[in-house]
Amino acid sequence: MAGRQTVAVHDRERTPERAIRTRRAPPPLRRAHVAAVQPRTARLRRVTLAGPELVGLEPAEPAASVRLLLPDQGELVLPEWNGNEYLHADGSRPHLRTLTPLRIDPERGEVDADIVLHGSGPMATWGVTAAEGDPVAVSGTGRGYDIDLPATAYLLAGDESALPAITTILDALPAATQVTVVVEVGSPEAKLEVGGPEAMALSWHVLPSGASPGDALVAAVEAATIDAGSRVWVAGEAASVQRIRRHLFEVRGLERSQCSVRGYWKHGRAGDDG
Repeated sequence: MAGRQTVAVHDRERTPERAIRTRRAPPPLRRAHVAAVQPRTARLRRVTLAGPELVGLEPAEPAASVRLLLPDQGELVLPEWNGNEYLHADGSRPHLRTLTPLRIDPERGEVDADIVLHGSGPMATWGVTAAEGDPVAVSGTGRGYDIDLPATAYLLAGDESALPAITTILDALPAATQVTVVVEVGSPEAKLEVGGPEAMALSWHVLPSGASPGDALVAAVEAATIDAGSRVWVAGEAASVQRIRRHLFEVRGLERSQCSVRGYWKHGRAGDDG
């Protein structure tokens, strides 16, 4: 989710024709632990992370990100950055997942985050079993969404993975903003109370049995009224987000500067379903 800079480095002695791609190192991993766990819905669990190393963690913009390092069989081993990715000493990839912090308290050294309990990947499994005292590490914060204060109308759309980000955007919008929110959920039990500007119109769209993730979200966005000056923020399953992107730009003719459209996970790819 966070932007990364790519730099080409040339080794003229060994491979003059080949560029070795490296990435700017992400913020360092800070050790922490689970301080509290609170169920929100049948498919959503709030986890509070805390620890001295989280003191001073930069407060996040709306829809910003942090990377969460999960323990492996109860043990937390910090990987090393090799210039392109984090790897353990044996070459294996760590269980790193990106999520939206709902609250960062840099003085107390605390971070609140909601974990979506879908799929059977490491994140979903950890979200079910996480308990007070469990070790984790946090890297962040990544770039968030820049609220366009002069804009008076917004469309926010996403699936359950985008609910935390949508919540933070709603909290940051001026009270007089006209905002339409459409959310796809896997079951009626996934609905929860969401606050926002007084002129907020919120609709929940339950994914029909047998439908592909994102189908209900795509249909809701296609049916939504989007004024010429509206700002649009969309996030969710990658393939459905691509369909929405094409609709916004090719069918609606919106300017790219009006829209932020992001894939948060990819259906069918190991690890991304949680």
